[in-house]
Amino acid sequence: MVELDAHPQDWARYTPGQRLFRFLVFLASVAAVVWAVMSIDVIWPWVLDAPEQMGDLFGRMVPPDFSNLSDILWVLLETVNIATIATAVAVFAALPVAYIAAQNTTPNIATLWLGRFILVSSRSVNTIIWALLFVAIFGPGIIAGIVAIMFRSIGFIGKLLGEAIEEIDRRPVEALEATGASRLKVILYAIVPQVMPTFWAVSILRWDINLRESTVLGLVGAGGIGIVLQSAIDTFNWPEAATVLLAILALVILGEIVSATLRKRII
Repeated sequence: MVELDAHPQDWARYTPGQRLFRFLVFLASVAAVVWAVMSIDVIWPWVLDAPEQMGDLFGRMVPPDFSNLSDILWVLLETVNIATIATAVAVFAALPVAYIAAQNTTPNIATLWLGRFILVSSRSVNTIIWALLFVAIFGPGIIAGIVAIMFRSIGFIGKLLGEAIEEIDRRPVEALEATGASRLKVILYAIVPQVMPTFWAVSILRWDINLRESTVLGLVGAGGIGIVLQSAIDTFNWPEAATVLLAILALVILGEIVSATLRKRII
């Protein structure tokens, strides 16, 4: 008969050293948050007064003014066009970048780092910053907005497509290469079919994101519904500002429905 240990060893998830390390990380995180809060210049009377100001602003917005609804809807359509055109151009521009940024398809180390530099530089700059830059180049209008969203989208789309290319099954590629197929045929018949689901998923997702981002481009003069919103705010026309905000909300909800429907039907 096997005798049971009268003093079984207690199980512990972490060793004493690990627990000490986790506690020190926790203290460092708390200290960083406290330092960040204390280092910023917060005007606390304004913060405490914010609920009253929000209530006053909401009272000025009600009821919304729908007298300019036709113009708002027209600019809203312009916003959709900005997001759609920019996404379409970015998708095709991101394909070669994704190809050279993937380790298993890039021609050499120089093109690999070139592709990754393009992806990082595109994603590291916010859409509003791109818009400010291209407004200075092209002038105010939708062209600046389209190019700004396109430059931002290339990094997002290229990054995800590049990762999808790196995760493909190598056996179809090796089989075509063994038959003497050209590089173009290897891409078309071995790589493209494997990344097509990711291609459509990423394209639809990016269009949905761009639809949201295009609503604020007008704040810096890059076209879209943001121009009308900024004009209403500058003239203290709060009822019209409320109408614009409701239109943006409806557009975002509609975009979410469209993107979800497309994902179900295509992917």
